[in-house]
Amino acid sequence: MIGIYSWFVPQVFRASQSRQAGLFPGLLPAIGAAGAKALRTCGIIAYSSPTIREPGPSLLDIVFSATTVSYAGRTALQPLDLRLSERRIGVVGLNGSGKTTMARLINGLVKPTSGTVTVDGLDTVKDEQAARGKTGFIFQNPQHQMILPILAEDIAFGLKNRGLGKAEIAEKTEAVLARFGISHLARRRVHELSGGETQLGAIASVLVTGPDLLILDEPTNQLDLKNRALIERTIA
Repeated sequence: MIGIYSWFVPQVFRASQSRQAGLFPGLLPAIGAAGAKALRTCGIIAYSSPTIREPGPSLLDIVFSATTVSYAGRTALQPLDLRLSERRIGVVGLNGSGKTTMARLINGLVKPTSGTVTVDGLDTVKDEQAARGKTGFIFQNPQHQMILPILAEDIAFGLKNRGLGKAEIAEKTEAVLARFGISHLARRRVHELSGGETQLGAIASVLVTGPDLLILDEPTNQLDLKNRALIERTIA
């Protein structure tokens, strides 16, 4: 599983550091000098931390080729040529620097204004459904992706859309609830969950479908210290 984490981390990132130092000391660049230079033009730092690296070969190949994004004439992402193949990648940058836009390009939620993005050779525009089927996306506010009122039903929703039988859906739903230690929340209403519980429920609802790639957009934003620690342990 590849994770791309798009978040702002005040304790390790300062605007002055981004302008003066570029890549942070002590963080292992995951993208090479050319990619780092391209991202710095957007005020973004990409890194692979030694504390979260996993052994073994990478699973996917994500390629940005001369990729730009503009909204009503305003540039959201400068031309980007970048290949990502690390198992875990962190994207850190200032608010408004293009982190979310970059993340959403990978699963086709945002389309390039020019250039291309491919995921394992699949163009996110020409092969949109196939490319999106490889990725799971956790939004900044996970409540925005919770569709059904009961947590277990929401987790099962994606499996029903894939045409699985009732027995298999029940088995997979129970398994992912147990995996994240939230079986006791199965019959709870999603609007009654805490911030950390909601985030875990959203992650479970995405991972139950077995995506090859997981994208988390600021997964600990708006959480208190207790729930932040819970989510960090889960995705570590």
